[in-house]
Amino acid sequence: MTGRLFCFGFGYTARVLARRLRTNGWVVAGTSREPGNLSASQGTGCSITRFDRDHPLPAEVLDEVTHVLVSVPPDAAGDPVLHAHGEEIVALGSLRWLGYLSTTGVYGDRGGGWVDESSALSPSGERGRRRVAAEAGWLELWRRGVPVHIFRLAGIYGPGRSVFDALRAGSAKRIDKPGQVFSRIHVEDLASALIASMARPRPGAVYNVCDDNPSPPEELVAHAAALLGMPAPSLVPLDAAGLSPMARSFYEDNKRVSNRLIKTELGVQLRYPDYRVGLAAILADEACPETRHPAWSPERNRPG
Repeated sequence: MTGRLFCFGFGYTARVLARRLRTNGWVVAGTSREPGNLSASQGTGCSITRFDRDHPLPAEVLDEVTHVLVSVPPDAAGDPVLHAHGEEIVALGSLRWLGYLSTTGVYGDRGGGWVDESSALSPSGERGRRRVAAEAGWLELWRRGVPVHIFRLAGIYGPGRSVFDALRAGSAKRIDKPGQVFSRIHVEDLASALIASMARPRPGAVYNVCDDNPSPPEELVAHAAALLGMPAPSLVPLDAAGLSPMARSFYEDNKRVSNRLIKTELGVQLRYPDYRVGLAAILADEACPETRHPAWSPERNRPG
């Protein structure tokens, strides 16, 4: 399987996916919000074009594109990609697959209970409500013939974007909120799920993408600290942690997310089924810099 992938938002996930696809002969291009920002494409072989709500793409950029990945988040005015290029995407005769990266935040708070793709959408905050609206907009394009697939992502981590970075910087916190769990996904397993969907498209499909182990965040921090040979940060009550409004908002939702569908339908076999395996692999990667791909440059993999 080969094709031409265009990524609206050439960020962390898109770079990993691009690396995987280009080794199999794909042509990949993407967008950045910053004019002249070539650093995002450094070492990837991918061309980057400026895009935001006020700077739509030149019409020819999407010519002959077979696959589209959308990771640009909605803003207060809605989904900027739908706004600027929805009709062009509808008219793309070459398009075989479109993936929209959403979030498991659309399910809201379930008190630690399980959700799957059939669960009702009940977001807790404004960001989640924006995602629900964006999903609805993309699925409307599916009803008009666009091969749309929705991926609801858990927290993404991987080389250059993990709890190790916060521990080394001295900014990691262990929040004491009994019963709280989060789901996660290693970026390589996320790329594997996207590639599996490209190989077996089912337009209109919705998939949760997460690992097998929803777990307390304070346990992850303690485990990572032990791997680094550092003392774990002391537990801090949520109200005393001094979290930013965005960071605190994640603690408003408490749920366990099922990944059964990506396994049964797409045949995804997780390389990193829990954070213990994933964190160990990140340290192993750091210990062998000669094998590290340029996509893992620390400057290009800061959380954002």
